[in-house]
Amino acid sequence: MKIDIITLLPDLLQGPFDASIVRRARDKGLVDLRIHDVRPYGMGRHRQVDDYAFGGEAGMVMRVEPLFALIRALQEQHTYDHVIYLTPDGVRLDQSISNRLSLKGSLLLICGHYKGIDQRVRDRFVDLEISIGDYVLSGGELAAAVLVDSVVRLLPGVLSDETSALTDSFQDGLLAPPVYTRPAVYEGMEVPEVLLSGDPAKIEAWRMEQALERTQRLRPDLLEPEA
Repeated sequence: MKIDIITLLPDLLQGPFDASIVRRARDKGLVDLRIHDVRPYGMGRHRQVDDYAFGGEAGMVMRVEPLFALIRALQEQHTYDHVIYLTPDGVRLDQSISNRLSLKGSLLLICGHYKGIDQRVRDRFVDLEISIGDYVLSGGELAAAVLVDSVVRLLPGVLSDETSALTDSFQDGLLAPPVYTRPAVYEGMEVPEVLLSGDPAKIEAWRMEQALERTQRLRPDLLEPEA
């Protein structure tokens, strides 16, 4: 998979992508992830990338010209399955979106900053807008890191045990059941006996029961029928 990210703060994304599972995927050549700085495409001697909003709204807006120039330069080199803008007013990211995006070959992510990006960029290039929650961040970089991590871990060959991702929370519409490891008894707290039974059918039934109970208690909205 190829992922290109447009940002004003490339250094902010180095840490998340140089460690853990994303780093492993990059090292294996399973994802080609590149970060592109908008600043060199800025206007004039000072490479201006922002300006005041028309209409007098408070805050600065990322200018249309640098973004158009950078996006077009990237599109001359690649055809993207999706051009994604990370924004609080986008569709809420969930596991089904991550699953779907993990099947794509090439994604372009745009990180906004200040009050966001000029609407004309969204109108011309963006075909999918994603939010990671009902709150506002200083920019789209952290949201992009969340999206990339949720997608890359699903790529074949990234996880040492590929079945692990299939049992994560939300994959089947439920929260994951409790998990335990050695020792079987610690400070008087015991691992449920069924997990030590060696009976796959009983263990699977227990896990489903626990997943349902946990979902009903913590996220009952996941069990509500769709309107």
